[in-house]
Amino acid sequence: MNSSGPCHFALFELQPSFRLDLEQLASRYRELARSVHPDRFADASEREQRLALERSASLNEAYRTLKSDSQRARYLLAMRGPELPMEVTVQDPDFLMQQMQWREELEDLQDEADLAGVAAFKGRLKIAQQELNERFAEAWEDNARREEAERLMRRMQFLDKLSHEVRQLEERLDD
Repeated sequence: MNSSGPCHFALFELQPSFRLDLEQLASRYRELARSVHPDRFADASEREQRLALERSASLNEAYRTLKSDSQRARYLLAMRGPELPMEVTVQDPDFLMQQMQWREELEDLQDEADLAGVAAFKGRLKIAQQELNERFAEAWEDNARREEAERLMRRMQFLDKLSHEVRQLEERLDD
């Protein structure tokens, strides 16, 4: 890991793991955020104020990373091996076919302005994400399956992007 400062998991006093209790993470985040909030250091020295800001920033960064399944997956992989390139040509022909089908389906839903269809699509996407999360959690725990874990993490990132587009489409159709 090339990042400075404590490990994201250590900040929250958690063991590095893909399976996290997100409620617990959120409540721990709120506690810690209060303790490093810059307002609490208004009367402190400049150095203390700067440190509080830095702690606050790294806490926010750690929380953002850990609460997102795909970002948490990427972070875990980076903890255990070389930093992963952001953009990479994915040798994953099955998934590329799946991506094209999803994209076409989403375009059709958009053309037909089909809100019910979008809701159903979103439901299927959520199930696909949960399955990927499960498969990643198992692959990550086994060092021999690193390549598979990386491939699953990239699939997770694609599904994140796709569900963001689905939410945007929903908002447009809702207007």
